[in-house]
Amino acid sequence: MTGATTDEGADAGGPPPEGTDAPGTGFFHSVNEVAARLGRAGYLASPAVATTVFLADRLGKPLLVEGPAGVGKTELAKALARVTGARLIRLQCYEGVDESRALYEWNHAKQLLRITAGRDETWEQARTDIFGEEFLLTRPLLAAIRGTDPKVLLIDETDKADVEVEGLLLEVLSDFQVSVPELGTLTAERRPFVVLTSNATRELSEALRRRCLFLHLGFPDEELERRIVRSRVPGLDEALAASVVRVVGALRAMDLRKAPSVAETVDWARTLLALGAGTLDDALVRDSLGVILKHQEDIRRATAGLRLDAA
Repeated sequence: MTGATTDEGADAGGPPPEGTDAPGTGFFHSVNEVAARLGRAGYLASPAVATTVFLADRLGKPLLVEGPAGVGKTELAKALARVTGARLIRLQCYEGVDESRALYEWNHAKQLLRITAGRDETWEQARTDIFGEEFLLTRPLLAAIRGTDPKVLLIDETDKADVEVEGLLLEVLSDFQVSVPELGTLTAERRPFVVLTSNATRELSEALRRRCLFLHLGFPDEELERRIVRSRVPGLDEALAASVVRVVGALRAMDLRKAPSVAETVDWARTLLALGAGTLDDALVRDSLGVILKHQEDIRRATAGLRLDAA
């Protein structure tokens, strides 16, 4: 969603250089191809974004995307899945997420039913059975390394997970394998393209950062954001799109609790289109500020800062 768009007819590049033995996912052949294909999917990738995505793909390295909320970090992973035809697997991080939610767990209820049904069996016979594939509940990290189909693994809002989860991520992302005591070591036959996102609410460990390529996404400049709005809301008048972007830029320059994101700029543009607005005026801005600002003190500050009529 952010970055500079490129010509859709850009050279898609040739095959990987001979002698390349990096464990890449093989989705792209050149930086230009990344930009062109993402652009056709509606994600305007700057040269920095396209280059970093290409390198992550070629080198088989996880991509850590950091920046404020709403600038297109998660959308980048979704766009990559769309343009490559890969299956998107998402691990949504939050405080308290643990190994059973991220990796795997056993279906205990089904195991108990199996044990009850086989009362005449010895424990050794039952144990061999109940710790089989039929009773394994696969969670995102394990699902991402199993099978040969192309996958994009999105580890979203990594900074919200507990520090202990980083240790699990280090193990999985280092060798793309998982040890299940009852089944042995499960190794990826085909590596997924891994995207980790972070809003930088907590500092991630240096060990995790070392294993990733790093990309920072910030708020786009005015011209790029206008192009994003026009791309996402094609029915919006160009002059109104420019006015929307200018007002959002002015809001971001204020000392707000939460500056409006690119996603909220697009939401506001869609709101104005739904209202049939042709131009922005003080009354329209004041009445629709709740679309882009989500705290009352921010709305009051914006009303004063933009010199809107508060009556």
